[in-house]
Amino acid sequence: MGADRSSLARRIYERSHLTGEFRLRSGAVSSEYFDKYLFEADPSLLREIAEGMVAMLPEGVDALAGLELGGVPLATVASQVSGLPALFVRKQAKEYGTCRLAEGGDLAARRLAVFEDVITSGGQVIESCGQLRQLGAEIAVVLCVIDREAGGAERLAAEGLPLRALFRMSQLSEAAVGEG
Repeated sequence: MGADRSSLARRIYERSHLTGEFRLRSGAVSSEYFDKYLFEADPSLLREIAEGMVAMLPEGVDALAGLELGGVPLATVASQVSGLPALFVRKQAKEYGTCRLAEGGDLAARRLAVFEDVITSGGQVIESCGQLRQLGAEIAVVLCVIDREAGGAERLAAEGLPLRALFRMSQLSEAAVGEG
């Protein structure tokens, strides 16, 4: 991907990087933030991100599981690119209708690639993957667009969840500086 990869990193940074004071899901406060909805709302950028993530899929994945909310558009477009079915995973099972944690198909005995947008501490991913495992799914890999390099990869690894990030936060910052 070479030069294309640098261009993609720069475009993600330019489209979604914000500065200010932001409270993260982990509770930490950060002076910079990547607003994933800004890159996910851009159709051509979202497609290019999904193509990059599909290239990171391990062999033998049965389905792509998008975590609510930011992982859903990623898994949906990656499904279109790869031809693999997508599943949509809630933070908790709904209490009405089907009462399912995940929509789009059965989880039992499926080998999943779990899609998330940005990972900081990995807390929600660990929680969601634990619920998916309880329902009989095998987690082959967790894919994210941005690893904020704040301990999430290590926490996921400790739970047997290998993380593959399209970019680490430092790579996005380096790409942005490289342009200037």
